[in-house]
Amino acid sequence: MADRDRLIFTSIGNPNTALSSPPKGKMMETEAPVTSSAVEQHRHEFPILGFHHVEFWVGNAYQAAHYYRAIHGYSIVGYRGPETGVRDRASYALQQGHVRLILTSTLEPTGAIADHFKLHGPGVRDVAIHVPDAEASLEHVVENGAEVVAKAAVAEDDRGKWKSAAIKAYGDTIHSLIENPDTMWPPPGFRVRSDSIARSIGLERIDHVVANVMLGDMDRWVEFYERVFGFVLLRHFDDEAISTEYSALMSKVVWDGTGVIRLPINEPATGLHKSQIEEYLDFYRSPGVQHLAIATSDLVATVTAGRERGLGLMSVPDSYYEEVPTRVPDLNVDVETIKRLGILVDQDDGGYLLQIFTRMMQDRPTFFFEFIERRGAIGFGEGNFKALFEAIERDQAARGNL
Repeated sequence: MADRDRLIFTSIGNPNTALSSPPKGKMMETEAPVTSSAVEQHRHEFPILGFHHVEFWVGNAYQAAHYYRAIHGYSIVGYRGPETGVRDRASYALQQGHVRLILTSTLEPTGAIADHFKLHGPGVRDVAIHVPDAEASLEHVVENGAEVVAKAAVAEDDRGKWKSAAIKAYGDTIHSLIENPDTMWPPPGFRVRSDSIARSIGLERIDHVVANVMLGDMDRWVEFYERVFGFVLLRHFDDEAISTEYSALMSKVVWDGTGVIRLPINEPATGLHKSQIEEYLDFYRSPGVQHLAIATSDLVATVTAGRERGLGLMSVPDSYYEEVPTRVPDLNVDVETIKRLGILVDQDDGGYLLQIFTRMMQDRPTFFFEFIERRGAIGFGEGNFKALFEAIERDQAARGNL
């Protein structure tokens, strides 16, 4: 077994083994090893090809699409709306590398999209999962307790066909189960567009999707993904591992056992002041997606290009970089360069990673992006948690919400 595979299989826990409480202040990885045959059994029961796309419901899809093209470098590759026979909404399909987004806004004063936007503001509606057989996948998850949002159905145009279904997740979020050729994007019914204006900033694929849930609900949603999808627990961070002087949160990470799907789930913890998770829940008014982490193979180039276009990024104090050479001795990126760009760095047994976080993507302090470059690391930058949360708290204090 390759070293990387050995690390993966010894980092995940047995879904049938009860978890003991971690020592306070420690990051706990599940201790019971899962063999490669156990992981393969999960994949056989519910085969997953990866994240398919993420759909946002927003107030003005046209403006949002042009923002993501101008600042984040996405190509606008498809449109669906009245001109294509859809009367109640307008949608734009975006792509950069293997990252695929849909931005949708309503054309009606009432209805599901209008209600969603009124309650939550701009936010993620659908974290779609690519599967080889949508009908069989839906049958499997329903047998394991999932609630159906949309039955399996076929959509087709002259480019080919999709089969899709959908189930309910946390809050108003859903998971569509998409069966289609991987090269077929945008979806059937979209008018395909070519985009000669967009300039990529090097974003390649969705690395992980982070959810915020209510206090006491984290374990329930971990159990949901274990039971419904056959996922297993990868990491568990307690409220002392993820804390500052003022606030704290708890987090568990579930994944499919191979790394194509990673889903951290956060809940608030008691602190002196309101945590970032509580602020999110107050303004989003339900559980939901807090951020998408997008992978790149050259974060320095990605951040440089984004900053040149005006991409807003969270700030890091210069003092953070004083300990970087000690914390990450194998780093082969110039410290002064990452300091100038505000890039964070962390190391685990597999290697190290570089990461950075954008400012909020809307006026409500809810959703943001992470950009991440993995150089062997399979973790989530736990050594950076304190620096990240202090940066978020500075913004919270400026909004009067800390």
